Amino acid sequence: MLYRSDTKVPLSVVSQRYKVVQPEEILEFYRDLTEYAGYELETAGVLKGGRKFWALARSGLSTSLKGQDEVNDYLLLATSCDGTLATMATPTTVRVVCNNTLQIAVDGISQAVKVPHRSEFDPRAVKSQLGISVSQWNDFMYRMKALAERKIDHQEAQHYFQSVICGAEKPIDDPSKLPNYRALNKVQKLYHGEGRGSHLITAKDTAWGLLNAVTEYVDHDKRARSNDTRIDSAWFGQGAQLKQEALDAALALVS
Repeated sequence: MLYRSDTKVPLSVVSQRYKVVQPEEILEFYRDLTEYAGYELETAGVLKGGRKFWALARSGLSTSLKGQDEVNDYLLLATSCDGTLATMATPTTVRVVCNNTLQIAVDGISQAVKVPHRSEFDPRAVKSQLGISVSQWNDFMYRMKALAERKIDHQEAQHYFQSVICGAEKPIDDPSKLPNYRALNKVQKLYHGEGRGSHLITAKDTAWGLLNAVTEYVDHDKRARSNDTRIDSAWFGQGAQLKQEALDAALALVS
């Protein structure tokens, strides 16, 4: 049984093979990483009453789409005390205007480094695997620029959202009959002007706008029991999966 040392609240039951990683060890690793790769630790926190803990560090890489829509490169480091999450480091973009997050995937492959809790946490081994290169960042942002250039008409937007949010194979005229209609309606409103940054030339009637309507919905508007639950889903659960599907569908429009 694992407990919090401060409150003695039980966190989880784990096997003898489970390798515990202490929060202090993770934060020390992040401080080392700052020196090793030039990252700047910006914030850290816990989720689910301390069962998961995380930190965000900025790499210094940044791209401004059309000179007005800034996207920065971060590293999301997280681990769990209950066996639900490996210790992981994931290159992640943050769009400044709306604070939306998106895991960086090159050719559909996540750049995350994961260490199962059955293995010893070796900071040196993680460092050797870690760090999205400047060329990978440029490649990913080249694709994001292509999304910002790709103009979208009403029918394409309708098809995109019905497919991503509702799983519809082809658009239908009466979307109220689709599952997740309430979510569909909210995402469309974000795309058509309610979303932060949706008015920018990079996002208005573009594939970049489609993607960011979904990421904003998942990060900030998706119904959840609490903000804590929403963040956990957006970074590690169904929300993260939905954002990846939205990215894949958007990139298909410029392939």
